[in-house]
Amino acid sequence: MKCAKTLKKNAEKLKQKLITAKALSRDYKAHIGKNHIYFPISKEIKGLDIVDKKCEKIEKINLNSGSYDQVGDIVILSQDAKKSDAKEILKRSNIKVVLRRKGNYRGEFRTLKLEYLAGEKRKETIHKENGVQMKLNPEEVYFSPRLSTERYRVTTQVKEGEKVLVLFSGVAPYPLVIAKHSNPKLIVAVEKNPIGHKYAVMNCKKYPNIELYNEDAKTFTYKEKFDRILMPLPKSAEDFLDNAKKLLKKNGIIHFYDFLSEKDIPNKSIEKIQKHIKNFKILHVAKCGQYGPGKLRICLDIRVN
Repeated sequence: MKCAKTLKKNAEKLKQKLITAKALSRDYKAHIGKNHIYFPISKEIKGLDIVDKKCEKIEKINLNSGSYDQVGDIVILSQDAKKSDAKEILKRSNIKVVLRRKGNYRGEFRTLKLEYLAGEKRKETIHKENGVQMKLNPEEVYFSPRLSTERYRVTTQVKEGEKVLVLFSGVAPYPLVIAKHSNPKLIVAVEKNPIGHKYAVMNCKKYPNIELYNEDAKTFTYKEKFDRILMPLPKSAEDFLDNAKKLLKKNGIIHFYDFLSEKDIPNKSIEKIQKHIKNFKILHVAKCGQYGPGKLRICLDIRVN
């Protein structure tokens, strides 16, 4: 497979260039090496480092109705999906369970009620992304497989020796990907959901530089301050900015997530941040995918002066 090669720190820049040129292949996953990342391409562009690399093909599922998410070997269908869809999906070798959403995300921990449709009678799985794996039950913890690219985007920004704080860390996808592909001195992860914390403890055993806390991010304290803070709670992250500001070093970076309509990007998020932090600089605005009709998940990377 022809791939465009670049250093990990330049991954996002190259990816956007390939998307703009309509040269990024959507049929294969990017290959992640030790120091480089290789993006599969559908056509060659002059001036890029093009190499041959083996890339994993993306298996796409065609449904008669609705959309779906794949978490490990479980496929989660939308509320309007039919049982006939489930039977068709189970023909794929990498799918063992098919579930269907019953309602939307709810409660403090933004969990989903999931109905069993077909396959093995379980809801726990092991999900793999970006070279790491994590055990979870998608009915008991919030987890979005659609944020795999965004997790890697943030990871490429983490510098050697940094101290990183991840609030609302769930089963630890951000800490795991950062620990795998960057070289921070410390990663502290805070998750209030006790079930999410339990899974995070299991998932992070092999990474001694990750510390996990089952606490409320609004009142969490630590003995030292951080170079970088991640706030992947788009629904109400602004409510936690006052505490995040206390935990951040001078000139530190915050990755602030939000849900916005296209027309409100990034002004509405800037207004929310300004209520808590007066002096900051926007480094980047990332669109992290569709959340609902006319609504996007975004991330503002800001430096706090």
